[in-house]
Amino acid sequence: MDKQNSQFRWVVFASVLFTYLLMSSQRTAPGLITDQVMSDFHVTASTIGMLTSMQFFVYTGLQIPMGILADRYGPNFFLIAGATLTGIGTIIYSLGTNEFVLFFARILTGTGDATIWVNMVLIMSQWFNAKEFVRLIGLAGMTGSLGFLLATVPFSEWIDLLGWRAAFFSAGLLLCFCGILLYFVLLKKTNESAFVKNEIQREKTFELLQRIFSNRQAWALFLCHFGVVGAYVGFISSWAVPYGMNVYGMTRSGASQLIMIGLIGALIGAPLTSWISSRLETIKRPYVIVHFIMLLSWSSFLLFKGNPPLFVLHMLFFIIGFGYGASALTFAVVRQSFPIIESGIVSGVANTGGFLSAVLLPSIFGNVLDHSQSASGSISDGYYFGFFTPVIFSMIGLIGVISIKEKRQDSEHKTNIHLS
Repeated sequence: MDKQNSQFRWVVFASVLFTYLLMSSQRTAPGLITDQVMSDFHVTASTIGMLTSMQFFVYTGLQIPMGILADRYGPNFFLIAGATLTGIGTIIYSLGTNEFVLFFARILTGTGDATIWVNMVLIMSQWFNAKEFVRLIGLAGMTGSLGFLLATVPFSEWIDLLGWRAAFFSAGLLLCFCGILLYFVLLKKTNESAFVKNEIQREKTFELLQRIFSNRQAWALFLCHFGVVGAYVGFISSWAVPYGMNVYGMTRSGASQLIMIGLIGALIGAPLTSWISSRLETIKRPYVIVHFIMLLSWSSFLLFKGNPPLFVLHMLFFIIGFGYGASALTFAVVRQSFPIIESGIVSGVANTGGFLSAVLLPSIFGNVLDHSQSASGSISDGYYFGFFTPVIFSMIGLIGVISIKEKRQDSEHKTNIHLS
């Protein structure tokens, strides 16, 4: 089958994106039932914090190994297994009897979740040409934000209707169904085997890693994704709501609207920046502008001493969310800069940067907040000094994106001809 000219590629694209939508929703869905879990299992807030972080730790740690495996044996099996594993983990979570079962369930879910993005990027690389890929990677990034959105009011209503255990059980069953769907779409209908051995196997793993980690472009992508993803995900998932409540006196519901504004920005930013890059036939220039605006946005919190006017605050959250949506361009650069048989591991390296910063920022921000607040006695001063963290992260991202070397279009066409 000529994949890049087949109409079936749209069936593949829709199936993979639907799976990604559901899997990304389960990253944050447990946050909806924090109070119920604490009550049902008699656990402390610190235990809940560890439970929340577990999936991100597992996800981050598995990105590079997953990239190596996907490059060596193809993405199909790992994506099917990942969707199924995420479903099983979600079902076990719904049936949990103590906190140890919940931790085990989140480890399974994190392991399954670690398969989705790297393998989705590889599958899209196989089924779509380079120009289509740049446009569609934005839609893929938007789907992840839609998944986060799904895990707010819609899934909350589902929990209210069925109870949290039945709601998570049904979500797990649907994810297992996605695993079955992907089996038929990726393997059965295309008559492909689960594992496809690539020529990259001839290179030893250590030599491959050494070559990738000595590649300036790979490090530029790591730093670029570190700056744009972690500053948003790390802050939104941990300190955005407390910030709105403590500094602006918002209710929990009102502070949650800041997250919604950021998500709206992400939903617009992903497809729009990909479309602009495709039209301009350059990825680096618009991406540099995005990173620069992100740095200015985070710096604005310092300019206003951590307390910008409410209208400005809403604008900043929208812009920061927009920049996060644009982070899908990182993988458009991967597609452009590296051969397809190596794009899995490079995507893993870049994604490790993004989620490493998402793991680091909450704890660094929290430590700075505690220290500053205890020194000055002011919660506003604590947040003011805390905002130096995303500013520094954004500087790192800007350095990374400026360091990217973009191939000219004629070189890209020659590369595609060579690879085909």
